[in-house]
Amino acid sequence: MNDKQHKKGKFGKTVEGAEKLSLGISIVVAILMGIGIGILLKKWTGYTWTLWLGVFWGVAAAIMNIKIEYNKLKKDLDKVAKDPKYKNYKMNTKDEEELLEEFEK
Repeated sequence: MNDKQHKKGKFGKTVEGAEKLSLGISIVVAILMGIGIGILLKKWTGYTWTLWLGVFWGVAAAIMNIKIEYNKLKKDLDKVAKDPKYKNYKMNTKDEEELLEEFEK
């Protein structure tokens, strides 16, 4: 057992999968928390613009969550790209029309 498997523990893959599924939930929660903060600020200050400040903070937090998950996914995909198993794999870049023309010949 290597170090990485040992650090993840028995439920490492399950936790990792749940973490990836929870992106949508975290977006909704971040926006709702921002709205809640905005409502509280409006109630405390009496200014309507503080509600929109809270909404902005919630949307910004949701965007930050997306960016964090994007960076994690990009890191994983870069790791796969460097894997020797996929060294000779080349992506087909031909358009559908070019493929159809070749097929018709």
